[in-house]
Amino acid sequence: MATLDWLIILAYLGLVGGLAGWVFRRRKDTPDDYFLANRNLGWFIVGASIFASNIGSEHLVGLAGSGATDGVALAHYELHAWCLLILAWVFVPFFMRSRVYTMPEFLERRFSPAARWVLSLISLVSYVLTKI
Repeated sequence: MATLDWLIILAYLGLVGGLAGWVFRRRKDTPDDYFLANRNLGWFIVGASIFASNIGSEHLVGLAGSGATDGVALAHYELHAWCLLILAWVFVPFFMRSRVYTMPEFLERRFSPAARWVLSLISLVSYVLTKI
């Protein structure tokens, strides 16, 4: 790489590092601030973040390949997203009132710490197996 490339990279890293330091000194250190942006983000930002987090190689490559081999019948995977919207409309207010961050945390409050560990392990194993 040329000298100009290195200078641009260093300037970018310096800018990001300076911004991170400024925010770190300025903000409070609570779990609500870190994980939930102090619970004051709009629905569009949260929805866009969830959408961007879920789009991965299985969507861009996997579903296109499955559609090419199996036909349009595989589109039900994406066409049934309205079910998630209805479930969110029903359950999100309940979880917001519970002041929990994750489903395992909710299960711990509702049942026991063992239930939290079981769901955490099931989630981790299923996530790893679906990404292989």
